[in-house]
Amino acid sequence: MPAIPTLTPLGLSALALLAERPMHPYEMYQLLVERNQERVVKVRPGSLYHTVGRLAGQGFLRATGTQRAGNRPERTTYEITAAGRALLDEQLRTLLAVPANEYPRFPQALSEAHNLSRDTVVELCSRRLDRLRAEAEDFDAGIAGVEAAGIDAKYWIEMRYQQAMLAAETEWLEAFLADLASGRLAW
Repeated sequence: MPAIPTLTPLGLSALALLAERPMHPYEMYQLLVERNQERVVKVRPGSLYHTVGRLAGQGFLRATGTQRAGNRPERTTYEITAAGRALLDEQLRTLLAVPANEYPRFPQALSEAHNLSRDTVVELCSRRLDRLRAEAEDFDAGIAGVEAAGIDAKYWIEMRYQQAMLAAETEWLEAFLADLASGRLAW
């Protein structure tokens, strides 16, 4: 039995969009941007076209037609195949149910931070905290934008998750910096 391929994040997004309805890659790109999905998957039109072509070549998508509007280039519309739907379902079930260590870089940096002076760690983590707070403001604005646009929450629920993770990291960093400032954490 051949190994089941692991979808890239962009491949997963492409299959998921086509599970909603047939569309052409540029329409898919526009929908990803409208839903603020670029926060969870790196998406560029060229990489999306390449991903769609690869998935079609593997039998997970199929072209349903080509249209041309005026002087614009031809646009090929794709739909998900039964094999593509099965792959999407399997990968989503695994990703939702099974925690995976994705080896984030910040915990690695923390594990080696003792190689820097306390003052340097305080300065760098304070900068990070400022950036996290600014990012939280961006998330608040992004969520307000998708709500105002009337986009169904099921299409952007990951923004709530990321907002919660951001809040947790911010809270942890504040406590870490307080422990360094008070001497509770010896350096």
